[in-house]
Amino acid sequence: MVSLITPSKAQNKLAENVRQRRLNMDLTQEGLSKRSGVPLPTLRKFEQKGAVSLESYLKILMVVGGLEKMLDALTIEQQSFSSIDDVLEDDTKPLRQRGSRT
Repeated sequence: MVSLITPSKAQNKLAENVRQRRLNMDLTQEGLSKRSGVPLPTLRKFEQKGAVSLESYLKILMVVGGLEKMLDALTIEQQSFSSIDDVLEDDTKPLRQRGSRT
């Protein structure tokens, strides 16, 4: 699947969304820093440039909300069958446990 959004644009959009949530909660950067445990300079850099570690980003989401949705975003949906005919007609391959060498 081809995406038209670059990683850099995605980072900036995530930072803007967090900033908007922070403002909607009437929190200052200092307040969010204290509540999340993310150092203030790290939070400022994130809001300005979108750069932050995954751990810090998850800590921020714990405060502003969205952590559960983030975890659910990449969850693989389990296929459910309603009859034995559905099972027999299923032509999907089982999920690989390892990547290919290429």
